[in-house]
This record gives sequence, structure tokens and C-alpha cells, in this order.
Amino acid sequence: MKRRRFIQAAGVIPFITGDLLTDRKQSIQLSVSGSETMNNNKRDFFYKPADAWAADFIPFFENGEYHLFYLLDWRDSEKHGYGTPWYRVSTHDFVNFTEHGEMLPRGTSEEQDLYVFTGSAIKAGDKYHIFYTGHNDNLSKKGKPMQGVMHAVSNDLKTWKKLPEQTFFAPANLYEKDDWRDPFVFWNESTNEYNMLLCARFKKGIPRRRGLTVLCTSKDLTTWEVRKPFYAPDLYYAHECPDLFRIGEWWYLLFSEFTDLNRTRYRMSRSINGPWISPENDCFDGHAFYAAKTASDGNRRFIFGWNPTRNENKDSGGWQWGGNLVVHEIIQEANGELSVKLPDQVAKAFNKDLKYSFTSGSGNYKIKDNSVSIDSLGTFGIVSGGKMPATCKIATTITIGKSTRECGITLRTGDDFEKSYYIRFETPKNRLSFDMWPKQQMAHMAELDRELSLKEGSRLHVKLLIDGTVGVVYVNDKIAMNFRAYDFPEGNWGFYVLDGSAEFSNTTVSTI
Repeated sequence: MKRRRFIQAAGVIPFITGDLLTDRKQSIQLSVSGSETMNNNKRDFFYKPADAWAADFIPFFENGEYHLFYLLDWRDSEKHGYGTPWYRVSTHDFVNFTEHGEMLPRGTSEEQDLYVFTGSAIKAGDKYHIFYTGHNDNLSKKGKPMQGVMHAVSNDLKTWKKLPEQTFFAPANLYEKDDWRDPFVFWNESTNEYNMLLCARFKKGIPRRRGLTVLCTSKDLTTWEVRKPFYAPDLYYAHECPDLFRIGEWWYLLFSEFTDLNRTRYRMSRSINGPWISPENDCFDGHAFYAAKTASDGNRRFIFGWNPTRNENKDSGGWQWGGNLVVHEIIQEANGELSVKLPDQVAKAFNKDLKYSFTSGSGNYKIKDNSVSIDSLGTFGIVSGGKMPATCKIATTITIGKSTRECGITLRTGDDFEKSYYIRFETPKNRLSFDMWPKQQMAHMAELDRELSLKEGSRLHVKLLIDGTVGVVYVNDKIAMNFRAYDFPEGNWGFYVLDGSAEFSNTTVSTI
């Protein structure tokens, strides 16, 4: 399966497929299929289904609610069988969710959609349409394509009818037959027709650079014509999970790649027909935020991705496919480029302020009210704010001093300041990164970093959210970085400076 290439590249155990695949009829009944229940008691703050994991959220907005279809993975083939169905939750604030159960069931081991992979949902007239990827490794043994684009319809968003007779595949003379996935469908007003963007791969060229975004068109959402490539830069292995939207005079094309870095990237153009240009910062997050897609309520736009789990629940474990939902709000800058911030709805959920005090530390530091300054030129200084809640938001403003090499926030730190997680602002490298000590790697955690302009006098408004193993940090309402934290389940929080000075002010700690 082609998506397995991403999984293996990320150091993850791939899907097990082949003769062990079982018929859907032999697998157990889905416990929440067809039900609608509020999932707000003792659940993960960053949404995931109970006893399972979520991947590739497909957002659809209607009547004040975001409906989030997603790929559900139990990671338990013995109990649940093979394949991935689509489930759905709805939310108005990205904090409270209503679960609606299974929407698109898995096919059998002989059907195209044993794995119901990514697609999109739209409404046309009085009907809802889902276009999705049908994936089945078994079919390749019979010389058939592993992937095809499939269609389902509904009158109420609840009950869906599959239309397998409308399945279509990659043109064999142009594209690889097993890479034809992630359809994104929208109405093109300029051409008066429906457009579909697809993840595909050329049959010729450098193998890891053959990825492209294909354009298909339709007048009736039933038959599709493959047109010339929409975006084909010869840069990446694949352009997964394409998305397209417009804000003002700019069009934005999104896709996720796993060739150079695991990232959701974007391109921008003043025309839907291109040319597509790469902004200076073309990513929304780091390694731990993938397959992100967007939706808007007409005024604000949000991007929905997943923070992946790690193998064996260890910080040194390989990244796995699927995890927890994380939502950023997209902001358009004056030059048209995009940034992300913590959604106000999510921030407001942390409405219980906690009292804290800086009671211990090491090195030269001064405390005044909710501010602390650390002067550690040529050495290391650290101060503790006390016990860190398992679920909390820490907000602070960091002012970087003269000739500072590094400063930041410590998480789940030991009383002796030895073991700790670090949110590091590395001034000479202009980098924000997530790190820990002790660790197996001698460098910072691979790909858990973001580029960020840092210099003397820089003021960094930092908001950090953490719930269990899932964490995300926002800086200056412009960049975000997700991370996972397994090995240290508890400890203190605080601030530190390595070779330099910094002030940490307006600090608050709050919980839900």
C-alpha cells in the first residue's frame, strides 16, 4: 500500500495485509455504530475515539457546526478485523464533541474499499456527497489497482449509500495505478463545473519526486474527466490530502508530503490556475501534525490535523499512523502568507487559573510577582513554578536578553532539575524545538522543530497546551508545534536560560 511508504519512513510498523485479511461480516459489530452520544466525560482533551485512534480528519461545516469525518483505526485486527471505516463527530468549539458513529463501513477483503481512506464531503442541492479513496492491497495480487476514487450519497449526513459502480481509477498511460487517492471536490464558479483534486504519481521521473496534484472535472458528480495536472513541481513522492480555498485575492493549495520532512505544506496564487508560489514559511506545524485539511464558517478558517502516537508509548518510539485531533486557526497575513494561532474557543476552555509560586531554582534568578528574570551568561539557570497539572495551559511572555544562546520552558521536570522536557528557543539557530533529557539521541528530537526569527530583545508570546502525552505550543499567534511526551508523566514546570539572559513575564497557568 502506497501510504505505507509514509509509515515506514516515519519508523512505524506498517499495516499488516494479505491472506490474513478477514471479511467484514466476520469482524465484531461496531459498538457505537449509529449512536449519537456526547463524549465529554473523562476523555482526552485533544479528541480521539474511545479505545481507538483517529487519522485524516475530513471537515465539513453546516448550520453552525463542524462535522468531522475521520479514519478510525483500532490497531487490533484480531478483535476488530482489518480495514478502516469512516466515523463522524460534530463540534462547535473543538472542545465538546458529539459522536455520530460509523458513516462509511469497511468493504470486504474482496471489495475495493477494505480501507476507506481519505476524501472530502460536500453538499450539492439537497444531497450530501462523499468522495473517498477505496484501498485494498489484495487486489494488486489480481493485477487490479489498489486504489480507486469512490462515491457515496446521503440525504441527512447520517445514512450513506455507497455507489461502487461509479468508482474510477488512474489512467494507466499516465499515472501509477496504485496511487490515486484523497479526492477533494468543490464547485468551480469560473468554469461552472465540479473540480476534483487528487493525489497521484507520474509513471516516469525520479521515483521520490513523481508526486503531483491531478485535476478532474464533472458536470454531474457522477462521471469524471481527467484533465492536465493541477500542480506538478517534481518535488515530492506524493501530494497527500489536497485542499484548496480562497481568502480575499489569494488562492491556497494544501497538501501533505513525507519526502523531505513530514509536513502539511501550502502554495499560494492569485489565480486558481496558478502559477503556484512557495511562501518563505510554507508549513503550518512540524512533524507531529499531518494530513491536515481546512474548513470555514464563512468568517474564520481552521485547519484540522492529527498528532501521531509513538510506538510502544515511548519518546524513542517510531511515529505511528493516527492519534489525536489538533485544530489551529488560520490567519492571513498582510502579504497574503498564512500563519496559525490557538483558536479562541480552545483557549477559553482553560478557564480555571491556578496559583503558583517560583519556590526553587539554580543559578542567578530574580522573582517579582508573576515574573522571573534569569541571568546566566556563560552558565545555566533554571527556576521551578511547582507541580505541573496533567492537563493545562501555560502562557508567558519571553524577552530574550543580550547574547543569549538559548532559553525556554521546562516541563515535567524532576526536583533536582535533571530529567525534563524542554521547549527550546535557540537564538543562533533561529529555531523553536522540543527536546528532553535524558534521551537516547544526542541531538534534539528529529523534526520536532520550527524556524523562528530570534534575536536580542525579541518578545515571544507563548501559549503551551498539554493533555497527557499530547502537547502543542503557539508562538506570537503565528506558528505552532505539536509534540508527544511519554517518558515523564509528571513533574514540575518552569523556565531556564542557557548562556545568556531572559525575562519571563505575564505568566499564567490554567486548567479546564
